[in-house]
Amino acid sequence: MATQGTARGATAGGGPTGAGPLPRGVRIGYGSGSVATGAFGTVPGLMLLPFLTDSLGIAAVLAGVIVFLPKAWDVVLNPIAGRVSDRSTDPRGPRRPFLLRAGLVLAASFALIFAAPSMATGLEAAWVLVCFLGCASAYAFFQVPYVAMPAEMTTSYDERTRLMTWRVAILALTILVAGGTAPLIRDAVGGRDGYRVMGVVMALIILVGVVASYVGTRHAPVGSVQPGAGSLRDQLRIVATARDFRLLLTTFVVQALATGAMLAGVDYLAEDVLDSAGAATVLFLCFVGPALLLTPAWSAIGQRIGKKRGYVASSLFLAAGAALAAFADVAPAPVVFAAVGLAGVGYAGCQVFPMAMLPDAAAVDARRTGSGRAGVYTGVWTAGETLGLALGPAVFALVLALGDYQSSTDGAATQPGSAVTAIVLGFSLLPALLVLVSLGWLARYTLDAEEVDA
Repeated sequence: MATQGTARGATAGGGPTGAGPLPRGVRIGYGSGSVATGAFGTVPGLMLLPFLTDSLGIAAVLAGVIVFLPKAWDVVLNPIAGRVSDRSTDPRGPRRPFLLRAGLVLAASFALIFAAPSMATGLEAAWVLVCFLGCASAYAFFQVPYVAMPAEMTTSYDERTRLMTWRVAILALTILVAGGTAPLIRDAVGGRDGYRVMGVVMALIILVGVVASYVGTRHAPVGSVQPGAGSLRDQLRIVATARDFRLLLTTFVVQALATGAMLAGVDYLAEDVLDSAGAATVLFLCFVGPALLLTPAWSAIGQRIGKKRGYVASSLFLAAGAALAAFADVAPAPVVFAAVGLAGVGYAGCQVFPMAMLPDAAAVDARRTGSGRAGVYTGVWTAGETLGLALGPAVFALVLALGDYQSSTDGAATQPGSAVTAIVLGFSLLPALLVLVSLGWLARYTLDAEEVDA
C-alpha cells in the first residue's frame, strides 16, 4: 500500500523508480485517461460551432467567440492547476485524486453544453458559454495532473515514448469513436434533440475514461512531488527560460491551431462543399483512422531516427494532406478523402512525438535545478494546447464570416460561392501553412536521447 506522500514503487526522494519498463497494466491504465481527453478535445471542436451557427442561428463571429472564450480561460487556469497538483500530498498519489474529482465534473458539465432548453437566442448563447466554461475549468484540473504523471513514473527516455504510444493509441481510438459517432447520433435523432442525445452519450464516454484512468493508475510508480521554490509567477518565469521547452511548445500550439481549424471545418466541408451530411463521418475517420495503425510505426521511427526528425517528417505529411484538400470543391469526393487520409498519417506522428518530448524537457529541468516542476510544465503545455485548439475554430469562424456564411436554425440556408471558398481554404491551405510555419521553431529544438538520459 502507498504511504502518505509516496505512491507504490516510488523512491525515497519522491521520484520514479528508475529506467526499467513499466508494467503493461500501468501503461494501459494511464493511457485510458485519453478516453476522457480525446472525447472532450474532439467533440466540441467538431460539433459546437455547427451547433451554434446551424441549430441556434448564432452568427459565425459570435459563435467563434463562444467557442474561444472558455478555452482562453484555461490558458490562465491550467498553470494554476499544475501548481496546485505539484503541492498535493494525497496518500493515493499526488496527481490521481484530481483525475476522479475533476473528471466527474467534466462529464456532467459536458452533457449540459448541448442541453439548452428552447429560449431566446441570446439566452441560449449564454447557456452554452456558461456550461462550456464550467466544462473547460474541470478539464484543466483533470488534464494537467494527467499529463504531468509520465515525468514522475519513469526516468527512461524510451519508456516515456512507449508510455505515450499507449496513450496516443487509445486517444486515437477514442477520437475515432467519439468523433465518428457524434455526427451520426445527431443526424439519427435529428434537430436539437439530436445534439442533446449526442451530448449525453459523449459525457458517458468521458466518464468511462475518468474512472478507468483513476483505477488503472493505482499501482503506478509515482512518488511524492516536491514543488519548486517561489511563487507561481516565479516558476512560470523559470519555465519560460527553458529554451527547448519553449520551442517545442510553440511548435505544438501552432499545429494545434491548424488541426483545430480542420476539425471545425469537417461538418461544413461535408454539407456545404461535398453536399453530403454523411461525409462528415467519413472525413473524420480518414483524418483520425490512420493513427490507429500508424501510432506504433511512428513510435518505432522515432526510436530509430530520433523524436525530432520523426516530428518533422510527420508534420510534412500533415501539411501535404491538408494542402491537397484545397481541391475539395472541384475534385471527386474519394480524392478529398484520400487527401485527408494523408493528413491523418501525419497527424498520428504529430501526436506521438510532442507528447513524448514534453516529459524529456521537464525531466531535464528537474535534473538541472533539483526542483520538480512537472506540474507547472504540463500546466503551461496544456494551456498552450487549449489555446491552439480554441483558436482553430475561432479562426475558422472568422474565415466563415469573411466569406459571408449564412447562419440558420435549421441548417438549410443556401451559401454563397464566397462562403464555399472560405470553407475550403479554412480547412486546407490555412492549416497547411500553419504547420509549415511551425517547423521554424522545431528546427531549433536540441534535446536528444543522450542529453535526456545523461
